[in-house]
Amino acid sequence: MKKLLTILTIAALVACKNEHKHNQNHEEHAHHDGHNNANEHMHESTTKELIDRFESPERDAYQQPSKVLEYLGNIKGLKILDIGAGSGYFSFRLLTAGANVIAGDVNDEFLTYIKNKKETEFNNNPNLELRKLPYDSPKLKPQEVDKVLIVNTYHHIENREAYFAQVLKGLKPGGELVLIDFFKKELPVGPPVDHKIDEQQVQEELKKAGFTQFEVNTDLLEYQYIIRAQ
Repeated sequence: MKKLLTILTIAALVACKNEHKHNQNHEEHAHHDGHNNANEHMHESTTKELIDRFESPERDAYQQPSKVLEYLGNIKGLKILDIGAGSGYFSFRLLTAGANVIAGDVNDEFLTYIKNKKETEFNNNPNLELRKLPYDSPKLKPQEVDKVLIVNTYHHIENREAYFAQVLKGLKPGGELVLIDFFKKELPVGPPVDHKIDEQQVQEELKKAGFTQFEVNTDLLEYQYIIRAQ
């Protein structure tokens, strides 16, 4: 009987250990999926559908690009990386305002769209550079740019601490990161709530990446916050 009880006890302990390991793995997998779900959600639409959405009058209404450009100040002659440029929505506006722009994206189809628009509508302006970005790097040289702009893209990036540490190294002295993203609540636009990241978490993650100065604006745009970080 004692031998039987010992065997049962050992079996129970092994089962508990395996269950704990399963739960731990599930939690780690779920945390990892939290980063991936945003990309999967985006990939449910074709590139053309996304471009149509990005370039729509409905986006203009909430994105208020003229207000954003005014908020950025005088950018004439500055070199700016637009991370997650997409259709070039902001890249071309930055270019028109006199900046030297790097339109960066991971998606070849977006970059092809920007290239064609640059050639046909902007006389192949040499002040707009296209840059294919890997998923894990902004692909910046040390102190290469004056500003980095990232709009509605932060939640798509994995390993953000390492990624934005590279962004910081790519900024010139006095340069800044300007980040625009959706408030973490139900909104008529933007991704599902569980894909969004609130401004407090963004600041905490950027602090870990090495940024020390922050300016947060929650009033300029109806559905989005703006963070300036140095």
